[in-house]
Amino acid sequence: MSSTPLVGIIMGSDSDWVVMKAAAEFLKEQNIAYEASIISAHRTPHRALEYATTAHTRGLKVIIAGAGGAAHLAGVIASLSPLPIIGVPVKSSNSIDGWDSILSILQMPSGIPVATVALNGAKNAGILAMQILGTADASLQQKVLDYKAKLAEEVIEKGKTFGG
Repeated sequence: MSSTPLVGIIMGSDSDWVVMKAAAEFLKEQNIAYEASIISAHRTPHRALEYATTAHTRGLKVIIAGAGGAAHLAGVIASLSPLPIIGVPVKSSNSIDGWDSILSILQMPSGIPVATVALNGAKNAGILAMQILGTADASLQQKVLDYKAKLAEEVIEKGKTFGG
């Protein structure tokens, strides 16, 4: 694994790590270097500003941003960074069944895109980050192909238990 992080994993609160660690675990399995930080759009806006405006100069290529409740982190980062941002809505303890987080990340204004995965879908965010990185790195693209082939094999094997 390269020592320079290619993916930034950020979250609004330490309680979000329960969900966000799935992205970190996937990236680690794929030997993709990442960094993880707690950055709150509401409680540490100056830290969010600095992170968003310097991430690309530090070598990051993709940012995964997870937050719950009024989940503005991904949008704030997307408004300031030239990097692709993947939003992970997190169902928090004060959440309205996760819909507040989903809509806060999904409903971005024109010009400020955030790729949004499912509620608590941090592993998919890690996979999407690898796919994005794979567009410029043949070895990572091969890892994507290998991962998808493995998924297909698993489905076929599971199907055999049903006689098919």
